[in-house]
Amino acid sequence: MADPPTRPPEPQPVLPGPKSAPPDARTRGPVTRVPMIDSFFALRREVPGWQAILWGVLCIALCGGLWWYLTLGEKEERILSPGILPSPEDTFASFHSLWFDRALTLNTLASLQRVVLGFGLAALVGVPLGVLCGCFRWLGSFFAPLTVMGRNIPIAALIPLTFSIFGIGEFQKVMFIFIACVAFVITDTATAIGDVSSRYVDTAYTLGAGRRQIILKVLVPLAMPSVFNSLRLLFGLAFGYIMLAETIQMAGVSGGLGYIINMSQRRGFQDHILLVIILIPLVALAIDWILYLIQRELFPYQYGGYGVLHQAVRGLLHLWEDFTSLFRRRVDFPSDLAK
Repeated sequence: MADPPTRPPEPQPVLPGPKSAPPDARTRGPVTRVPMIDSFFALRREVPGWQAILWGVLCIALCGGLWWYLTLGEKEERILSPGILPSPEDTFASFHSLWFDRALTLNTLASLQRVVLGFGLAALVGVPLGVLCGCFRWLGSFFAPLTVMGRNIPIAALIPLTFSIFGIGEFQKVMFIFIACVAFVITDTATAIGDVSSRYVDTAYTLGAGRRQIILKVLVPLAMPSVFNSLRLLFGLAFGYIMLAETIQMAGVSGGLGYIINMSQRRGFQDHILLVIILIPLVALAIDWILYLIQRELFPYQYGGYGVLHQAVRGLLHLWEDFTSLFRRRVDFPSDLAK
């Protein structure tokens, strides 16, 4: 018997596969970047020293070019008239009269002397008081109203107050700088003391140190780098504050840079005002650079100096401790004999 014919297998329906999605921007591969542009806009990228100098010079050149453009041409054709902004040529040509006729050197030294005396007094009072406020919170709370008011009061408002209390002489200018800066010194010093980690204090207590030793040998040395850095920055602000106090000059006394600006404004010497405005940042920058070099030598472990001043200060402190210990022994010697 013959086998029945076999039927061919029925074709299976072809199911449609998943449609291919259009290429997304995230799957197209790496985006082409420009390395130079990326390096310029990299967040918190360190800039080499030569690049920092180059960018600074470029900024000065752009400002000088804008100044030259605004005062270009004849006096009647300029964008800004000479009464508003003199040209660079007219400004620097008047430097001879500012130097000799207006006694620029003596007035600059007079302003510096007032700032050094006033700010030195603020540091002499503010640093020890700030240390105590940082060590004892109740004392910081006691002085908080005065420091908050001193840090937030408008500086110009202190001028008539100091005139009425201290007169118009040199003492007024020194006290003006003192009052304007002492609250900032106290606050920054107390903050630096408070930022010292508690583990140093706990370790000192464990080793048997007393409260006075912890303050003088633990808290103050660890906080001094921050305190000195704050003083360096505040000195620049004090140098700007003195211009406000030098509005009145006594006979026979150098008026200072502020007096030169005030008198030049009254007499219409805009070129002298511009020269003094250029001179003030240069002097402040030179002083800040000197203070930074001192800061590096005092705290080499933090700022990378050679530590010459650091070793000198340590030697003086050791000599002082030996002297005081010898004096204490001599004072205690008669009491030992009496026993």
